[in-house]
Amino acid sequence: MELKDFIENFAQQFDETEESAFAANTVFKELDEWSSLLALSVIAMVDEEYDVRIKGDDIRSSATIEDLFNVVKSRQ
Repeated sequence: MELKDFIENFAQQFDETEESAFAANTVFKELDEWSSLLALSVIAMVDEEYDVRIKGDDIRSSATIEDLFNVVKSRQ
């Protein structure tokens, strides 16, 4: 599992945000498009792509995309 691939998969959940806005240190909850619906999409993407189950608490406790990546990686 690579951080670069995780960022790409994460970015694909967004429709209106430019891909250039996504990096390891992106504070995703500050993005204009971020919503609870997108949080559910990210949870589903992680389950489908990485076969890892995360919860809303995992997203709430993560500030950046890399933080969330580290949670997912620790559960593989």
